[in-house]
Amino acid sequence: MTIAVYMRVSTTEQNTDGQKMEINKWIQGNGIDPKQVQWYIDKVSGATLERPELDQLRKDVFNGAIKTVVVYRLDRLSRNMQDGVNILCDWCEKGVRIVSTSQQIDFSGITGKMMAAIIFAIAQMELGNIKERQTAGIAAAKERGVYKGRKPGAIKAGVNLKKVAKLREKGFTQEEIARAMSLSISTVARYLKRLQEAA
Repeated sequence: MTIAVYMRVSTTEQNTDGQKMEINKWIQGNGIDPKQVQWYIDKVSGATLERPELDQLRKDVFNGAIKTVVVYRLDRLSRNMQDGVNILCDWCEKGVRIVSTSQQIDFSGITGKMMAAIIFAIAQMELGNIKERQTAGIAAAKERGVYKGRKPGAIKAGVNLKKVAKLREKGFTQEEIARAMSLSISTVARYLKRLQEAA
């Protein structure tokens, strides 16, 4: 494989249809054989780098299996400026081409790194604004006496704990379960601990 497509949404309830449609347009428009393309899809917040598919993509880049990485937007890689710039700098140093289809960015050199740094800075500001609004909303709810908070150990919607247990019984590692179910490794560890306590 030579071309990687990385897609991310923040929760398991969201889908990647919009991102996939736009990226497929780019693939077709550039006359790329779909067989050359490897898709990596995570369903976890971009505020953390603890993502199974991103981990695999970075390993494949390190091993020289990837020559081009395509994303819908650069903030799909990370919404933290430092993390995002570090990833891009690492890939650029390895001669990897990075393409952001919606932002019409195509680079692998110094100018591209500078552009990426600015875009990530904006993405980080947006994330900060979201957190501020959430904090303000929680504070207002507490004042009204209607905020209950998240229950400890709550299970994400759509997660099948029986499947987690079955994969573990088959000898899958936490990392493999996380990748198979589009969860973070820490979430899988928490679910496995809960299953063990229940047993």
